[in-house]
Amino acid sequence: MKVSREQMAENRRRILDVASRLFKDKGVEAVSVAEVMKAAGLTHGGFYGHFSSKDDLVAQTLAHALAVDSFGDGEFSDFVRSYLAPRHRDNPGNGCPTAGLVAAIRHQTPAAKAVMTEGLRAQIARIEQALPDQGSSDTHRAAIASWAAMVGAVILARAVDDPQLSDEVLEQTRAWIDTRVG
Repeated sequence: MKVSREQMAENRRRILDVASRLFKDKGVEAVSVAEVMKAAGLTHGGFYGHFSSKDDLVAQTLAHALAVDSFGDGEFSDFVRSYLAPRHRDNPGNGCPTAGLVAAIRHQTPAAKAVMTEGLRAQIARIEQALPDQGSSDTHRAAIASWAAMVGAVILARAVDDPQLSDEVLEQTRAWIDTRVG
């Protein structure tokens, strides 16, 4: 039975959405192609109609996840509050692909690293646009520092087994950013 072009596109989007959630939740190495396809409701054999390898899936999933990850048109301070919140920390599968995947990307292919590089550049540019103008070099520096602090804080907050320390990492990073770019 031949699958329509529209159904192929929908299947591919579903695979990318599922892979993104699984990779962010469990880690790239812990997730198999078979697991992704099963979670997407598709057969393992259909995988190669969309991707050439798991490495290809990783790079394309990262590109897909980064393309839909943005703080939109809201205020930067609202984005910071939402990003550095327990709800985001506690839901890595539905959270930021940078915080969920950045540590694993260093072990991935050059294609995945290139996707992460472009995603980082795009996020820095979005933050620069949202920040009050502090002069081009100061705004650029504030965007990089803010994003690095935010991602690092979420990674650290997820890594510790002390809920109070985890909350404190989020709260103090949020407060630090507010005093620097607010």
